[in-house]
Amino acid sequence: MGDSEEETTVAVTSKGQATIPKEFRDKLHIGTPGRVRFVENEDGEVVIRPVKRPSELRGALASDREEGETPATELLREERDRDSEQAEEKFGQSERDG
Repeated sequence: MGDSEEETTVAVTSKGQATIPKEFRDKLHIGTPGRVRFVENEDGEVVIRPVKRPSELRGALASDREEGETPATELLREERDRDSEQAEEKFGQSERDG
């Protein structure tokens, strides 16, 4: 840390636990309960990064799809429907009919 940066000292328990000061939790948007990731950068400094909750990630991958690209779940549904149709043709009845 440089001389101009403010420093905060926290205690570490016998279990290796330390409390992240509220000012840093607020700045990093770390909720409680929450999770953080410790990452060592190229300079050997340890950086704390918040880990998003699964609910915050919901739909994030869907926005990364290319225009016109079919979601994997839709492809699987289509494949299942084709398999069911082929089974009906081969065996003369629906698998659902028993």
